[in-house]
Amino acid sequence: MTQQDIDGVIDRFGAAFNRNDLDEVMTFFAAGAVYQPVDGTPHRGPAAIRAAFEPQFRYAFGAMRFDEHDRVVDVAARKAVVRWACRHDLSGARFYRFLFWAQRIGAGILFGKRFGWQGLDIFHFDESGKIIGKFTYANCPWPGMQKSLGVPLP
Repeated sequence: MTQQDIDGVIDRFGAAFNRNDLDEVMTFFAAGAVYQPVDGTPHRGPAAIRAAFEPQFRYAFGAMRFDEHDRVVDVAARKAVVRWACRHDLSGARFYRFLFWAQRIGAGILFGKRFGWQGLDIFHFDESGKIIGKFTYANCPWPGMQKSLGVPLP
């Protein structure tokens, strides 16, 4: 893989996330991939990764957008780190499960309908350019959320 290959995968992956296209997002993962979100729970394989992503793609947290701030790529190791801000707009949030609903209500009370938080993803790629690991670290939920990051989504 080259720098351009890795950048291209990350660019297309991020664009699919921001279009709310879960089917396309899933095409970037290898069969044995692992996704570890902020809570540290590993989700292994496409079915488990899809299930972990579904709430946000069903607007359980309202409209979401990830805006990239920094990217560092290690071509030899086939790894990349992306620092981002996740922006939420709760205006169109939908009920998904009670826990998500309760979190959304709490965030809305504390921060209003628009807020955000910051974090980073560490990506690991196989030799064909598929994601074999996506590890998310962030300053959320409550302590890291900021009303100032909740600019209107495009």
